[in-house]
Amino acid sequence: MARVGLNAERLARAGAELADQVGFDKVTVSALARQFGVKDASLYSHVKNSQDLKTRIALLALEELADRVGAAIAGRAGRDALTAFADAYRDYAREHPGRYAAAQLQLDPETARASAAVRHSRMTRAILRGYHLAEPDETDAVRLLGSTFHGYVTLERAGSFQHTPRGTEATWPRILDALDALLRNWPKA
Repeated sequence: MARVGLNAERLARAGAELADQVGFDKVTVSALARQFGVKDASLYSHVKNSQDLKTRIALLALEELADRVGAAIAGRAGRDALTAFADAYRDYAREHPGRYAAAQLQLDPETARASAAVRHSRMTRAILRGYHLAEPDETDAVRLLGSTFHGYVTLERAGSFQHTPRGTEATWPRILDALDALLRNWPKA
């Protein structure tokens, strides 16, 4: 019999909270069962296995991040939209490190197509419309932004920038300035 109050959504939310506390890689069905004070087997009526749980956490994180970015860029264009997108992305990664790691989980193609990952792509392309990039430049720019934002927040979280006196808060806007300048002056093929 399923424990009252437990369902797949509640388990995903609890797993996301656990991921923020201990790291996404340490989230398992067993760890979650311990948190609820139940046996592992009682969770399997709600999730298939640890991979299913992790996928649900990833989908939740992608949805949350898309909601945050969407709210941040609403009504903005150009550099203002770029900055709002980047800041929302970075803030989410800093506030929810386990969920952010979950959002990087590679999803199977069918799941990815039905997820908020599609919204992320659309929002990135929406901010790029202000820079008037045609294909294939737009796709290249989407990849540039994603790799820059992800690389920066990953290195920042790992402490990789602590070896210099210049703080990351001073560098971040300069990176966004550089990205804006590059997007406005995209090199010709």
